[in-house]
Amino acid sequence: MATPSPVPSPVPSSAPSHRRSLRKRRTIVVTAAAAAAGIGAGFLVLNANAASTSVDLYHQTLATKDGWASSGTGTSGGAKADAAHTFTVSTRAQLVKALGSASDTTPRIVKIKGTIDANTDDSGKKLSCADYSAGTGYSLSAYLKAYAPSTYGTSKLPSGTQEKARAAAQTKQGKNIIFRVPANTTVVGVPGTKAGITGGMLQVQSVDNVIVRNLTFAATQDCFPQWDPTDGDSGNWNSQYDAVTLRGATHVWADHNTFTDAPGLDTSDPTYYGRQYQIHDGDLDITKGSDLVTVERNQFTNHDKTMLIGSSDTDSVGKLRVSIHHNVWKGIVQRAPLARIGQIHIYNNYYDTTNLNGYVLQYSVNSRAKAQVVAEDNYWKTSASQKVSKLFSGDGTGSIAGSGNLVNGTATDLVAAYNAANSKKLKTTVNWTPTLTAGLETSAKNLPAELATTTGAGVLK
Repeated sequence: MATPSPVPSPVPSSAPSHRRSLRKRRTIVVTAAAAAAGIGAGFLVLNANAASTSVDLYHQTLATKDGWASSGTGTSGGAKADAAHTFTVSTRAQLVKALGSASDTTPRIVKIKGTIDANTDDSGKKLSCADYSAGTGYSLSAYLKAYAPSTYGTSKLPSGTQEKARAAAQTKQGKNIIFRVPANTTVVGVPGTKAGITGGMLQVQSVDNVIVRNLTFAATQDCFPQWDPTDGDSGNWNSQYDAVTLRGATHVWADHNTFTDAPGLDTSDPTYYGRQYQIHDGDLDITKGSDLVTVERNQFTNHDKTMLIGSSDTDSVGKLRVSIHHNVWKGIVQRAPLARIGQIHIYNNYYDTTNLNGYVLQYSVNSRAKAQVVAEDNYWKTSASQKVSKLFSGDGTGSIAGSGNLVNGTATDLVAAYNAANSKKLKTTVNWTPTLTAGLETSAKNLPAELATTTGAGVLK
């Protein structure tokens, strides 16, 4: 069957000193700012929630001072795309064709209509894990026999025939489910169509100026996790494929998306070698020198290792500047986020840790490897059995400043609570002052109700 072609769509013509001046909500910034950003006449730079008939959803750009992604040249994605580079797609094959080459910097808008299943071939046929392993020689039973700790040992990574076969099968799956996003691109869900990607990964690598909005990312799963007996005290199964991954990317705006493992939650995964067979990696990871990123009004639900900022303790000094605001984190075990090295502003988020699908909360925010985190005016809802000292974490080198955080409606010094219970103390001062803080609300008390209806995919019209 011939590969479907994308259908062109017409394009319609600690530093609290800043807090008092930011009581008002964001407003629309009009054409003078747009012109300064190089956007064509007639377009507006909009608040993520601003209602306007002047600009359609697909051409909206990040508002002035809205987090780190507004710094410098700002983030406009594919706002300047012409009709020939504006696509509406509803299948995996169409999405691949619309994205084109990862090295093509031509502005483009990719509208996703409905849910795209990444685990399909070019004709739309459903693919299974067995299809990816076919011809590689891999089998889980043979792998488990080959690397059982009782016979293989626990001092080195697997190697040999079955490990090579596993890696080949994993690579085969990756070629099918990874979608590489080029620079100057907006990928956006068409309102009212339950737009999203199931089982796939958007990869934003070594490119600038990308917008990802109004999409549900579900069930991104690795069919072929690797056993690492040296990971931790008892070894771990490690998987590939984040729902969205930023690697060396700059000026990225992730807005009004929903991330979930559903319907296959971790609680349904089997256990091998006494460890969970982990098929999920991150929801939204920001690594390998990525910089100038704004993550706002998303919902992160039912996941373990959710957001990693910095892939190692030596990732990229002077980069990894990320703003995370007005997001909902519900049923999240850890990494909300885990931050390394960079300057990270976390404000006006709502964390609901009361239902973790059978898991135990590890922490919400982790600052390590000298990360400089400002966390202010966030709201945590916790159960009676959860300790406040478990909401923050660190390695003794990271900092968390900021105030105004509430736990079950009560103002709480989360750094002090963590430090009182741990020998590796969080530092309480940072080396920067957030200024790109559009939309900062200096009271967190209304966040649970407000964010319930203003976050995630399907809200934007």
